[in-house]
Amino acid sequence: MAQKRMFTMKIVDSDAFLDMPLSTQCLYFHLNMRADDDGFIGNPKRIQRIIGASEDDFKLLVAKHFILIFDNGVIVIKHWKMHNYIQSDRYVPTQYQEEKSMLYEKKNKSYTLDFDKGIESINKKEAETKCIQNDNDSEAECLQNVSTDIDLDIEKDLDKKHIVHEAHALFEKLWSLYPLKRGKGQVSNAAKKRLLDIGYDQMERAINRYKADLEKETWRKPQNGSTFFNSGHVDYLDCNCQDPITEDNKETLDRFSVLSEEFRNELETQGVISGESLSLGNATDKQIKRLQEVGVL
Repeated sequence: MAQKRMFTMKIVDSDAFLDMPLSTQCLYFHLNMRADDDGFIGNPKRIQRIIGASEDDFKLLVAKHFILIFDNGVIVIKHWKMHNYIQSDRYVPTQYQEEKSMLYEKKNKSYTLDFDKGIESINKKEAETKCIQNDNDSEAECLQNVSTDIDLDIEKDLDKKHIVHEAHALFEKLWSLYPLKRGKGQVSNAAKKRLLDIGYDQMERAINRYKADLEKETWRKPQNGSTFFNSGHVDYLDCNCQDPITEDNKETLDRFSVLSEEFRNELETQGVISGESLSLGNATDKQIKRLQEVGVL
């Protein structure tokens, strides 16, 4: 068994992966570390017990299609070939050749169960129907097999492509303002999206507040940029700071100042925000979640 394995951020930094409990994520990493060179594992339950993971952790990985499971209990890491590239002179074929023959490799190199092998197909890659002759009453029983193999849609993790672009553009502007530019690559896409919800103006004020604190307390060393933008900025948002109220900043310190202009306009149009009032009855679940993330609720 190889001693080193790799992981792609396209999978482990996706919302689908990060939304799982830490214990489930931990099980996934351990399974990957113990898989053979084709991504197969013959003793997943033993690994689960060794690390103290629960049965629910295992079932969640199956349900979310991070692993594919066969009837004999053998599993394969669905995105194995997205994670790992193994040189031909080091590659050792899996012993689970029968299970491997049931797999199909998609264009993105992820595995999917191939129902075309051994099953008569009517419509390839869609629902297939196999007619089995009943020995007892000679009636043909048609069984429909519908593939439950659903690929992760990475683009949906950040909703739409234009949101991804806007989030990265805003982050670049804010990064240029921060004093200690270290760990840029460690700022997650989910964190960048949260910055987009907060907006440039409030994040600029948060950075300025942090700089002011550093000037007052010269013994303090600034956080790495990755730490500040992933979570450290929260303490310096308008809702968590008591700046002196002056005529110049009075308007910006209302309870909804933490919202980006676009998001606030959206809420005002729907009647969720009216002056200083908040009517959650008109808000969607997604909007309520965003209000919680930026500290309004």
